Amino acid sequence: MPKDYLNQPYNELRRKDRGKDDEWIKAFLQRSPYGVMALSYEEQPFVNSNIFVYDESRTAIYLHNSFAGRTPATVAANPRVCFHVSEMGRFLPAEKAMEFSVEFRGVTVFGKCQIVSDEGEAKYGLQLLLDKYFPHLEPEKDYSPTSAEDLKITAVLRIDIESWSGKEKRGADDFPGAFTFGER
Repeated sequence: MPKDYLNQPYNELRRKDRGKDDEWIKAFLQRSPYGVMALSYEEQPFVNSNIFVYDESRTAIYLHNSFAGRTPATVAANPRVCFHVSEMGRFLPAEKAMEFSVEFRGVTVFGKCQIVSDEGEAKYGLQLLLDKYFPHLEPEKDYSPTSAEDLKITAVLRIDIESWSGKEKRGADDFPGAFTFGER
């Protein structure tokens, strides 16, 4: 009898040998430059690609958006989301087409998303984003910090992480014929 994949935990991996632990997942989220949030309204799925920051102290991901548009409307109607970050490695040729493969690593987060309504937390989330992407610049010195006026046009989203999974597939360093996309 086939496995009932629809009734297993969201973060359960089919290939457990590729699974990664929490510390690997946290480090991957910290260094990943952007991710994709998946949302759904009624029967229609949507994705939102965005820069983000993982806040380990709150077990959350912060993103920014506009107050107007499909993403905040969808989050308001259905806060259940997943968020994915990934990297692709080398292509791995084989003697049989069925055995060709690619290296990869990635993390998928499952949780609930909301628009942050507290001004202090919204400023906190935006500052985390600035610190991640512009670490060489300082507030008050290189730019004006986020104001209450800024928060009237910029929505801060927070994904409260409920579960996650991380996985990685790697070929041997000396894998015959391995190459990076675009090299050949």
